[in-house]
Amino acid sequence: MTTATDTFTIGGELEVHRLGFGAMRITGDGIWGEPPDPAGARELLRRVVQDGVNLIDTADSYGPEVSENLIAEALHPYPDDLVIATKAGLVRPGPNQWVPSGRPDRLKRCCEDSLRRLKLERIDLYQFHRVDPEVPIEDSVGALVELQQEGKVRLIGVSNVNGEQLERAQQIAEVVSVQNRYSFADRSSDEVLEACEQQGLAFLPWAPIEVANASRLGEALAEVARAHDATQVQVAIAWLLARSPVILPIPGTSSIAHFEENLEAAQLELSQEELDSLEP
Repeated sequence: MTTATDTFTIGGELEVHRLGFGAMRITGDGIWGEPPDPAGARELLRRVVQDGVNLIDTADSYGPEVSENLIAEALHPYPDDLVIATKAGLVRPGPNQWVPSGRPDRLKRCCEDSLRRLKLERIDLYQFHRVDPEVPIEDSVGALVELQQEGKVRLIGVSNVNGEQLERAQQIAEVVSVQNRYSFADRSSDEVLEACEQQGLAFLPWAPIEVANASRLGEALAEVARAHDATQVQVAIAWLLARSPVILPIPGTSSIAHFEENLEAAQLELSQEELDSLEP
């Protein structure tokens, strides 16, 4: 069963512990602006690395720019085994507003800006954040391929895609990861997850700690949590780790206490009977 030492090698090159950290919540309200306590956010990031997590997922749109800046302020120079994955493809008109923007020239500028903010010469995993309905995915992903050829990007991932879009992206690039919304309560990307599993692609679920309240599944989750003296969120994370060996959960928080609680979920051992009880 899953433990904190379980690893996955992204693209056959980057070995990471399967439980990572999502750095969206270290920004301000509405994922906009600076956090209320920037020093506390930097301390949280240092704790993440100290506790052995070596995959941090962020994006230029978190803040915007704030998350990447905080990561560099807290952690640069980076540990040799730390993988920082970032994304481009959204613009932010204001708090809680997200607008796709996948023009190739813009994506290239975004990469240059992320390299500067993160103080990197090459981004380990660069992900196209969301398909722009005005731009063919082939054009957007093609920009990432050019960045890869220039040595500015090591590996390429996509985010918020369906199966058909993933296949189209794979005609252009060697895609090594997919980041879609997925959780115990939202399994709408099961088909994409299955494709990742068949091909050995990393699957990074965003919003991974949603739980199914006031439902049969919610009641089952609560029962398993009680049996392990754990929280429902911890069981939801443990369920993700058990769901597929290619899943790399990246729960995010602005609290060290919540981060430590999430990390403990990797130690939960769920029986097959319990896993069966958590199926629809």
